Amino acid sequence: MTGETGGRAAVRRLPRRAALVALAALIGAGCARFPPGVAGVPGASPAPETPWTPPRNLAAESPLSAPNEPLPSDLLERARDWTLADLVDIALRTSSETRAAWQDARAAAAAHGSEESSRWPRIDLGADLRRERTDPSEGEAAETRTYGYSADLGYLLFDFGGRGASIEETRQALFAADWMHNQAIQDVAFDVERAYFGYVAAAALLEAELSTLEEARVNRDAAEERRSAGLATIADVLQAETAFSEARLAVDILQGSLLATRGALATAAGLPADTDFDVELPSEELPVDRVSESVEEYLDRARAERPELAAARARALEARARLGKVRAEGYPTLSLSGGAERTHYDDPDVYDDSYRAALLLRFPLFTGFAHRYDVYEARAEAEAALARLAGAERAVELDVWIGYNDFKTAERRVRTSEDLMRSATESHRVAQGRYKSGVGSVLDLLAAQSALENARAESVRARSDWFVSLARLAHATGGLRPAKPADGSAREGEEGP
Repeated sequence: MTGETGGRAAVRRLPRRAALVALAALIGAGCARFPPGVAGVPGASPAPETPWTPPRNLAAESPLSAPNEPLPSDLLERARDWTLADLVDIALRTSSETRAAWQDARAAAAAHGSEESSRWPRIDLGADLRRERTDPSEGEAAETRTYGYSADLGYLLFDFGGRGASIEETRQALFAADWMHNQAIQDVAFDVERAYFGYVAAAALLEAELSTLEEARVNRDAAEERRSAGLATIADVLQAETAFSEARLAVDILQGSLLATRGALATAAGLPADTDFDVELPSEELPVDRVSESVEEYLDRARAERPELAAARARALEARARLGKVRAEGYPTLSLSGGAERTHYDDPDVYDDSYRAALLLRFPLFTGFAHRYDVYEARAEAEAALARLAGAERAVELDVWIGYNDFKTAERRVRTSEDLMRSATESHRVAQGRYKSGVGSVLDLLAAQSALENARAESVRARSDWFVSLARLAHATGGLRPAKPADGSAREGEEGP
């Protein structure tokens, strides 16, 4: 009797406890703040115009750093005489773009391998240990202990091409990722080439301006000598001195520009901007007749080799495969299922064996029109991928067209600048000789000097533009590829992109 009374009292206390728990939950909900805090600071700033203040130890909580591959010792030893190939090699080793694209391709390869596994049956092993106790209202309590193990097998026999379409989707996604990795390599190489020839042009301009400075000094000395001999006025000397000061100022400006372009080249190569290095200059002779193919040949080459265009084609095929996969989801599937199980009881020698096998047919009779809209979505995505492919083809054709005509223009500029350089050099030589012999004026001499300075600058720019336009044309056609390692080895596994 006493036990029954105590049980009833416990039952009466249960609503009270539940009410207290509910009241505590309501109080806690009323005390909750929005936005919630994180790491001891508010989760967001209090107002749109107020910046968020991060916790002091945020950097310690997230000690992430970009992976950097060490440079080979032979490259470091030649840091005063790096070639363009060396700089491209360094950039590809340190580039975050190529590393990210490489990892994307590896992830796509893993996804394709995972999808390929659907061709095989699936086998699951299981084990369980159970303990059950039953306390009846009358009679004695009963306790049961069992353990067992099982094996289950499942295999998809037929699904109207859905499995094959899923595999093809990941296969094309893998191709697209691989092509984009190739495109990233070409983009990095082109950026380095453009920065390299910018640095080379700055160095050549400085060298040309130093020659102009020396000539201005000679002209100033000649004006002073003529004034000392009574053959020139102070105005001639001042004009020559002004030309000398202008040349010296131009040298100072170009020296600063050279340091800036070297920093840009170091950054393009993935190095700190203050890296101390120098480069090997290209040869003086330019093979200006190197490009002899027609623009149609370059367009055909770009259509066949441009990685970005190949990636767009792969994405279009990926979208088409996705459409086939979604369509198959509305058709029946036929699969095989089987398994075996053994269950032991308290006595290890007492057990039950069970076996099962089933041929399963599944038919999605009605899905609330979800499948129909899924097909519409996949079809629209496939059409969008085709439209993007057409746009990519037009963009590649435009790149080739512009690159080809820019290169042809650069060829003509090189030839014209060579003629201009020869005539300006001869004109300056004649003007300088006439002035020293007393039959020419200082204005003629300074005009010839200015024309020679402009001719030198134009020659440098024409040569630099020729190299850059050649690299741009190679990039537009998909033919800009870095040289292979000297030993022909390739990195494997996690060694690099």
